[in-house]
Amino acid sequence: MIRALMTAASGMKAQQMQVDTIANNIANANTPAFKKSELSFRALFYQTYREPGAPTSATQRAPTGLQVGSGTEIAGSSSIQAQGDLQPFEGDVQIAIQGEGFFKLRTPAGDFRYTRDGSFHRDGTGTIVSNEGLILDGAPTIATDAIHVIVGDDGTLSTQNTEGGTLSNAGQIQLWRFPNPAGLMATGNNLFLETPTSGTAQVGTPGQTGTGVMKQNYREGSNVQVVDELVALIVAQRSYEVNSRAIKASDEMLQQVNNMVR
Repeated sequence: MIRALMTAASGMKAQQMQVDTIANNIANANTPAFKKSELSFRALFYQTYREPGAPTSATQRAPTGLQVGSGTEIAGSSSIQAQGDLQPFEGDVQIAIQGEGFFKLRTPAGDFRYTRDGSFHRDGTGTIVSNEGLILDGAPTIATDAIHVIVGDDGTLSTQNTEGGTLSNAGQIQLWRFPNPAGLMATGNNLFLETPTSGTAQVGTPGQTGTGVMKQNYREGSNVQVVDELVALIVAQRSYEVNSRAIKASDEMLQQVNNMVR
């Protein structure tokens, strides 16, 4: 019965972390390009009283064994990199990715982060930067006198200096892919960090070699489905409740044993 208390407690702890994860997903339902997280569970140690197939006589073996588990724990969390809905959004360098790929941002320290959030701006020097001021690595500089900026599906960036004037090719924006994007480490601010599990970032031209295309004047929304999260929240809440009842049942059984010796 003491083991039942600890086993049920492990279930409550796991479901509490599940609720924490669901709450974070729901809180970011309106965050651009947010990728929801999902937890995976695994069983804890099993105590074996009789191994499956253990001999019961000289000629017979038990068809099943006797093993009792000790609960559950969180095995890990995965970032679900499914596509979010594309939403119209005004801005000459507001860009959404349709398909696979990430933008590469350079931090003030000189290292790199990756994001799906294409809410970019051009600063006073024509450099394309994120909302936090991180520079879009490898992107062309836009002329300060440009009045129109056009970004093609293949990332080609063209500018126009006068109304009805000739378009000038300023360069191209590249995208980056990972062998295992679910292995990226989330660092907040819609940014991801490359890890050994994600694999090395590989540059690609938008629309080629499996890389997605760019959509100007669009913004990728979160891939959180609030209805699904609410259903998962109900399941987690009921699982938490059932585990708490198991603790209560074990406590009552222990109380009865204590009363027997009075």
